[in-house]
Amino acid sequence: MTADNAKRLELLRSAPLNKWIAISEDGSKIVAVADTFGEVSELIDRIGLSAPTILRTPAEWAPLSV
Repeated sequence: MTADNAKRLELLRSAPLNKWIAISEDGSKIVAVADTFGEVSELIDRIGLSAPTILRTPAEWAPLSV
C-alpha cells in the first residue's frame, strides 16, 4: 500500500459512521459531515468548496482480507 493510500484509508476510518461526508479537494481532510446529502451539500456551499469528494460512510466497517 502506498503512503497516499494509507493516508486515505486512515482518513476514511476516522470519519463518523453512517453519515455523509465531504473530503477536501486535495483529499487531506474531512471538511463537512451531515446526516443527509442535502445537508452536507449546503455545508460545502457555505465553505465555498467547488470540487470536494462527497460520500456516505457505512454503518460499520467490514474487515478486509487480502
